[in-house]
Amino acid sequence: MIFRTKTSRAPRPALRQVRTTAALRPLRHRLDPARVEEIPFRTSDGFRLGLTRVDTGDSGRPAVLLLHGHTASADMFLQPETRNLVDVLLDDGYEPWLLDWRGSCRLPYNETGRRYTYDDVALYDIPEAVAHIRGRVGDDRPLFVVAHCIGSLSLSLSMTAGLVPGLAGVVSQGVFLTPKLAGRTSLRMSVAGELLKKRIDHIPVDFRKAGLRSKYTPLFALASRGASCPDPTCQILHNSAWGTGASLFVHENLSETTHDRLAELLGPAPLWILPHLRRIELARSVVRWHDTDHRYRALPPNALDAAGSIDTPVLLLSGSENGLWLDSQKLCHQVLAHRQPQLDVSYTEIPGYGHLDTFLGRGAALDVFGHILDFLGERR
Repeated sequence: MIFRTKTSRAPRPALRQVRTTAALRPLRHRLDPARVEEIPFRTSDGFRLGLTRVDTGDSGRPAVLLLHGHTASADMFLQPETRNLVDVLLDDGYEPWLLDWRGSCRLPYNETGRRYTYDDVALYDIPEAVAHIRGRVGDDRPLFVVAHCIGSLSLSLSMTAGLVPGLAGVVSQGVFLTPKLAGRTSLRMSVAGELLKKRIDHIPVDFRKAGLRSKYTPLFALASRGASCPDPTCQILHNSAWGTGASLFVHENLSETTHDRLAELLGPAPLWILPHLRRIELARSVVRWHDTDHRYRALPPNALDAAGSIDTPVLLLSGSENGLWLDSQKLCHQVLAHRQPQLDVSYTEIPGYGHLDTFLGRGAALDVFGHILDFLGERR
């Protein structure tokens, strides 16, 4: 007698819900849509980015390029719920330009698609955006840059490589040439990167999308330890900074609306970027990742060693309570004053502010943006 056994099929693994196209998520703002020009922009290495110009109707205004941090986006400068940096720049006579570089949460690259390092941001994204803006506004109009976090760190590599010459001035917020993390943050970044890299490739911030039974639940649980806010997204950002134990903002500085939008304003953090970030932090300088690929030879191996080539005034800005980069900006000012005293570099510390709330905070227009306008105004 022949017995037939029924073969059981193993269940198919659930597919991750990630975006696979480079389509940009729409910006949220309260500007007249007719004034917001979304410019098709693709880098020479094939990445589609987002470049946005706010049309002022005045072709003589100085231009200001705004660079967000990693996993953030141009949305951080356009919050409709508060008086934002774009509002302030428009009222003071500037033409804002906003770049969503490849680390933007409006794009899918942090979750899927081609991987990159900060070398790519410094070599392609920022210089090519600057070149495009110069092609539109001309060489006679001043062009400033206001950069936040990793956007600022990558800009420092572009500047010391001589890839963005002739800027009228740069405002660097949070970190510039001398990255400095707390010891526990550096340790967690190293350990977590090694332990998790075979299981996950990014850390989400929206628990609602991840789901209670997902592999990310232990990370959210760890981030909730000792947290005073019940919101899981706030916990993993304010209480843990994607599991590193750092803090991205002073909680009470955010409005309720901004707090509720955190999962929209900040996206998943890719773990595959950690090796470059660890090398940068260990060197206490912005160092190139690609040492053998000839395409990156235009970038200096160490940006701090090449700081003498900076040809523009720089304002180093930081909140006194920066829970991520600590006193990196103060350290940078001290180091440059000692090693490159000929540079025009100043430092301003904002009392009571952390890292992200220098732009997202409900009182930032009163407490922070005036310092930016003063710096730009003296050099326009």
